Amino acid sequence: MSNPAASNSKVLDLQPGELVRVRSASEIFATLDERGMLDDLPFMPEMLKYCGRTLPVTQRADATCAGDGIVRMMPDTVHLRNIRCDGSFHDGCQAACLMYWKEAWLERAGDAGKAMPRTLDEREQAFVDETLIPATRVERENEPGPALYRCQATDIKKASRPMRLREVDQYARGLRNWTLPKLVVGLFTQAINEWQAFSRNRLPKRLWIARAERFPFVLGKLEKGTTPKGEPLNLQPGDLVRIKSKREIVATLDKNNRNRALSFDHEMARFCGRTARVRSRVTRLIEEKNGEMIEIKSDCIILDGVVCPSDFHLFCTRGIYHYWREIWLERIDVPEDHVPNAPCVVSRWSRA
Repeated sequence: MSNPAASNSKVLDLQPGELVRVRSASEIFATLDERGMLDDLPFMPEMLKYCGRTLPVTQRADATCAGDGIVRMMPDTVHLRNIRCDGSFHDGCQAACLMYWKEAWLERAGDAGKAMPRTLDEREQAFVDETLIPATRVERENEPGPALYRCQATDIKKASRPMRLREVDQYARGLRNWTLPKLVVGLFTQAINEWQAFSRNRLPKRLWIARAERFPFVLGKLEKGTTPKGEPLNLQPGDLVRIKSKREIVATLDKNNRNRALSFDHEMARFCGRTARVRSRVTRLIEEKNGEMIEIKSDCIILDGVVCPSDFHLFCTRGIYHYWREIWLERIDVPEDHVPNAPCVVSRWSRA
């Protein structure tokens, strides 16, 4: 069982830009309960290889989301630079989610000794084999089928609580992650989206603005099942592409803003017209809502550095990769040393 008193004593109130060292496996295991969790957040086997490493804090995870548009609070948790799940203990899930790190699993680099990554001892390996790895699966309740997957992404709701707009202290905390102009623009955008939600739920359609969609408005017009596929590009990692204009992409979307069931999120619109390199083709993902593994048969592309900037999700720090159809992209043949322009600074410390 984890020791709440011990974990509370290790709250560091870390700031973006600080260097931290990931504690040893034995120190981290001492904070976990019999499920391999601290405050309902799993410590995943994919995180073990970072034990003993020194890394910068890029953002606090005070504000996060679970894919439902509700802003959530996850206390005493941060993100470390470029530390994403490789899916190696989750049957090769390719979502590459940014990992959450409880402050109890970290120590300031200046306060720590010169710990280095090391091989697990027999007792630590037993905990991994008997607790952490089995915790990546959960049996279905009262229905047949393969076991479901459990990870940090599937358990965000359990490890956090919803926040309301009137909790004004969240904006002061947000200044540790974001610039003041981003906060101001984000709040103004949220006010627009609150009105849109009110309109959709309370007003007749004739009074809706832009179909009561969230800002920035993405208004697909095709009927479901009629969206085009386009010519296959067979894009591969390293290929350079240009993201088509918003107008071109919207022309491929149905009224739910999807192309062959893949959504074009309004956060993606800011990248239109930019160039980027293909990071990977995605063929399998864990569905956060239910833990099922989704096998993707059609084209689904991740672009290097093109992650959700959270301009329209009240400053969520997850930095989820966007998924792109090939019809939304066009290949560019240029020298390999060409520098793409798609990645953007999503926080004041993203280049720390």
